Amino acid sequence: MHVLSVLQIKELVLDNCRSTQIVGLTSEFSALESLSLINVGLTSLKGFPKLSSLKKLELSDNRISGGLNLLDSSPKLTHLNLSGNKIKDLDTLQPLKEFKNLKSLDLFNNEVTNMDNYREKVFNLVASLRYLDGFDADDCEIDESEGEDDEVNGNEDGDGDANEEDSEEDEEDEEFLDDDPGLDIVYKENLEDDSDEEDYMGEEEEEDDDEDNEDDEQEEEEGTNLYCSLETNT
Repeated sequence: MHVLSVLQIKELVLDNCRSTQIVGLTSEFSALESLSLINVGLTSLKGFPKLSSLKKLELSDNRISGGLNLLDSSPKLTHLNLSGNKIKDLDTLQPLKEFKNLKSLDLFNNEVTNMDNYREKVFNLVASLRYLDGFDADDCEIDESEGEDDEVNGNEDGDGDANEEDSEEDEEDEEFLDDDPGLDIVYKENLEDDSDEEDYMGEEEEEDDDEDNEDDEQEEEEGTNLYCSLETNT
């Protein structure tokens, strides 16, 4: 049976798993590119592991008020969603200026969005930022197809046709993951399939044994008849 290793997992969704801080997630998830922790109840990012391949992080609808420096072990981060948290001022966002690849940032429903010149200040703070709350610096809405290409490829360069194909494949993968009942159920189903196969093989073996027994009995009967025949002739 094939067992999925943490080294192979690229997307992990832990939405609504209640916890006030990161628990159980380790740096062993070295291939992880997308992590979703929506509505978990996080008040702190304490314990956030080193995820060197992480590109997309969903942290919306929690109670995070600071500690964004704990994300600096994920330098490839391009998309960060912090909407619906407790971020109050620009100082809390200062650690984000170190993220050289961060292109999309969401801060909806945070108190920080109420400060004067909010958008201008955040764009000035994070030099690599292209979209804030779904809009660029000129208030143009994010191009979804471009965002998907960036998310999949981790950059904006390369052949356009190849990017488009990758984007379509990524959409199909996401739909598949949305329908995925979970690793535990998949694991259970695999066990049941193996069990059914073993039962089937067991039935075949029993049938073979029955046939062998019938042949043995027939041979014994023929031997007995032959013996009786010889005895009679004698």
